[in-house]
This record gives sequence, structure tokens and C-alpha cells, in this order.
Amino acid sequence: MKRILAAVMCLVMIVALCAAMPMTASAASTTYLTLAHNMAEDHAINVALVAWAEAVDKATDGAIQIDVMPGGTLGSEADCVSQIQAGQLEMTKVSAGTLANFNSAWNCVSVPYVFKDKDHLYNVMNGEIGQDLYNLTEKDGFIGLAWLESGTRCFYTAKTPIRTPSDLKGLKIRTMDSQMAIDMMNAFGGSATVMGYGDIYTGMQQGVIDGAENNITAMRDHADVTGYYCYDEHTMIPDVIIISTDIWNDLTPEQQEIMRSTAADMVANYRELWAQFEEDVKAQVEGKVEYVTDVDKAAFQDAVKGIYENLEKDAPETYAFVERIQAAG
Repeated sequence: MKRILAAVMCLVMIVALCAAMPMTASAASTTYLTLAHNMAEDHAINVALVAWAEAVDKATDGAIQIDVMPGGTLGSEADCVSQIQAGQLEMTKVSAGTLANFNSAWNCVSVPYVFKDKDHLYNVMNGEIGQDLYNLTEKDGFIGLAWLESGTRCFYTAKTPIRTPSDLKGLKIRTMDSQMAIDMMNAFGGSATVMGYGDIYTGMQQGVIDGAENNITAMRDHADVTGYYCYDEHTMIPDVIIISTDIWNDLTPEQQEIMRSTAADMVANYRELWAQFEEDVKAQVEGKVEYVTDVDKAAFQDAVKGIYENLEKDAPETYAFVERIQAAG
């Protein structure tokens, strides 16, 4: 009996000593976050996100581990947002157009020609306006943490060069599942056809659609079915990295600051990375696609004036952001 009591006392002392020891970066003290997105593993966005995850790991001495999952492994952008809301996913990268389905004020960055140029875009998204946009969805269970450039969206078609809005008449053009994108196509006189990105190639090949609209990097997937890429440059819709509000609030202030500062560094570095990615894609598809640069942008801008008027009348919160964006340019 004495031996048993002695053994028990020894065990109690060991447990007490272990409890008193300072914790190290172990499984018990490490926060594991999954960041899902739908871009390919070799896409510039994935390259940037993986580098950011490594920077966070280093800056927190391993206390925050971000597992980046590319290729739509966990579903579409909308699927990933729903998983965040259900507590099944911590982070994702989505288009700002997707966020407008949760708070319509996010439509402000999808309004055609709201940004004058890329400097204007960066000034807005890196400033107070961008931060205000990030917080719009807090009550929906997630907030914005950072943003990434997603190029300038233009029209590309199988057979018809687009130089003026009238060239779009009668053409079926694939758009994102976004009311703003649909309204834009209607304003230009084209026929908006909503479909997934993965269906564009077959859609153009079989004549289901006449074209689509996206940034130049889409040509690495669609150059074989594209005759013309037309530089009307109607929108510059940023991508946004969002995080669960609950997860964010569980982080310490120091950890939140590390997440913000490393993300800001990623955004700054990404501008050059994206520019190089665009040039690489152009080189890959050289000779396959004809670039149309003599586009009457003024005609396109005139065609969407009604969108601004409708926003002012029917969506004052969105229009207030639009005015702030324009004033920042």
C-alpha cells in the first residue's frame, strides 16, 4: 500500500511540475487555419498566398499555421463563404463581386469605370475606404483582411472584335453571377449569360456563348477558342481575403497585427508579381489571339451612366462608396 501511495504522490508531483512549465509552440498552443480558393496551384494568387502563410508562420514562431488549399478543393467561392459562416472553414479568397451577394455596398468596386487606373485602385483599397469595406460583413460572420489585384477585365470573343458597345449587340457574353455584371452587359447592349468559369471553354467552342469578359490571364485557359481580346477595360474588381469573425476575435492583438502587417507586405509585393504573371501569359499565347486596342472607351463609359444614376436613386449606401472612390481618384 505504501508503494502505491508513493507512486501516486510521484505522479501528482510530475503532473504539477508539467502544468507549471511554460508552454512552447505545440499543438495545444498553435492556431491552425485553412485558406481555400479556386485558383490553380501555379496561379500568381496561390504563389502569393503560400508565401504569406510562410511569413505568418515565421513571424508568429509557428503559433499560426495557414494551410492554403488551391484549385477549388472545397468548392466555389460561395461555397467557401457558406463554410466560413457554418464554422467549417477559417479563411478564403473571393472576388469582391461575390461579397456583394452578402452586402450590396461591395458592388461599388464592380461599377464599370469607377477606377481611373491601377494607382487609383491601390490608393482606395489600401486606405480608409478599403478598411470600411472590410467591416461591412462583420454581422455575416466574416470580415475582410487583405486584398489582391485581379487585373483589368475586358471582353474577349471567338469571332467578333469589340470596339464600341454596338459591337456587342446580339452577342451572348458570359458574366459572373453578379447583378452588377448583368446590368453592365445590358447597358452595353449584349446578352449576359451566367456560367461558371470552368464552362467557358466548351461554351465558346460549341457556340453556346460568343465570348466572355475577364483579365488577360484568362487567355492561358481560353486562347484556343478566342479570336479577339478587346481592351475596353471596363472593371478592376479586386479579390479579397476574408476570415471568420470568430477566428479573428480569438487571436491576440499581437497576432492580429502580425496578420495585418504581413498581409500588407503581400499586397505590396503582389503588384509586381501580378504584372509579371500577365506578361508571362501574353508570351504563352503569342500568335493565338488578336489584341484589339483601338477601343472607343468613351462610348463604353457613356453607355453605363444609367448604372450610376440607378445606384444614386435605389442604392444610396453603395452610391456613397462610389462617390468616395471617385473623390479619391
